[in-house]
Amino acid sequence: MPIPNGGLITETNAQYYAGSQRFLSDGTGRFVTTFNTDLIFGSSDSETVDYALNNFVLYTSPNNTPGSFSAYLLDFTVEDNTIITTVPIPTNTYVAVQLKAMNGGSYGNREARGTAVQENYGGYSYTSLNNVIDGFIATYVGEHKLIPDVKRTDVIFHAKRGLQEFNYDTLKSIKSQELTIPVSLSVIIPQDYVNYVSLNYIDSMGVKHKIYPANNLTIAPYEVPLQDEEGGNPIQDNFGDNLEGSSQTLELWRAANDNFLSGNISAAEYSDYAGWLTGNLGFGERYGNNPQYSQRNGWFNVNERDGTISFSSNLIDRRIVLEYISDGLAYALDSRIPKMAEDALYAHILYSILASRINQPEYIIQRLKRDRSAKLRNAKIRLSNVKLDEIVQVMRGKSKWIKS
Repeated sequence: MPIPNGGLITETNAQYYAGSQRFLSDGTGRFVTTFNTDLIFGSSDSETVDYALNNFVLYTSPNNTPGSFSAYLLDFTVEDNTIITTVPIPTNTYVAVQLKAMNGGSYGNREARGTAVQENYGGYSYTSLNNVIDGFIATYVGEHKLIPDVKRTDVIFHAKRGLQEFNYDTLKSIKSQELTIPVSLSVIIPQDYVNYVSLNYIDSMGVKHKIYPANNLTIAPYEVPLQDEEGGNPIQDNFGDNLEGSSQTLELWRAANDNFLSGNISAAEYSDYAGWLTGNLGFGERYGNNPQYSQRNGWFNVNERDGTISFSSNLIDRRIVLEYISDGLAYALDSRIPKMAEDALYAHILYSILASRINQPEYIIQRLKRDRSAKLRNAKIRLSNVKLDEIVQVMRGKSKWIKS
């Protein structure tokens, strides 16, 4: 894609904010888009499921007046962000390419001028992994350079491994999903999930309340073999594999009264609660309650066997937000890298390639290793996004003593 005036921004302000680009057809049937977001093409047939894969809709209008734009439903293809219609659109017909909006997966129209939030909002702070790989080969590989030659596949491998490691503790790799807890008290783990960061339920004012892991309370067993009644031995099927049943531990956990754990009980429940906690029905012995359970936000545990996250019964029908870590490779070479960490990824690839080769001077390897560590540390500091005025605001409690 040509870059106007050598700059990195390829779209106009109108394209960016409205999410649409308009053309006046010249009869060739070719329309070169210049969005910073690449076009994703599934199908031009609106009757097929692949049509929903498109991140744009093509509109046409005979006169560019309000109410005159309609979706273009004839055959077309996309090559390198260029839309090519099978049957050329007549000359002097107005054509609009509208990017997909993020409000429920719909497409903005407003006479093909755009609505809502698009995928390319805020995208300038990122670059793609493919761009990093191309930049590395152009800058660090060649005659009179540290790497005389290297296969592109080797660069891709080390770039992906570096991106994975960076995502775990350096990059902005945290994603989030807003979900509602169903009657089954479990939700499916996201497709690109690696590990959770935190789970919170959202109250009526939109304020989040932390949900705590139930690691010390219950467990989701990975295997639940059926057993015979005599010796308790696992029962096998015709292929010699153990037959699996449902977990009774999880069933008991779903049916549990959370108030017995947190101490948030009514007067009518007090006798039952005291007996469960202390082993007798005597009053005045609630001092034994464990502080880690004295909360009423609820608990969750990750069920690796089913690929779900289970919740305690007090969270049914609650709206929650799941924050989790992804490794950044869910979308192959289109993965996004914060520009503040781009130099650190270059240093990682350079060090990894030379460290895996024989007959390399050790002083060069050690220098590249130190350079990688320094640039990774700088990336962490940059991406931590610490603002002095925010720290000052937190520390304004004049009555608080700060101990050294």
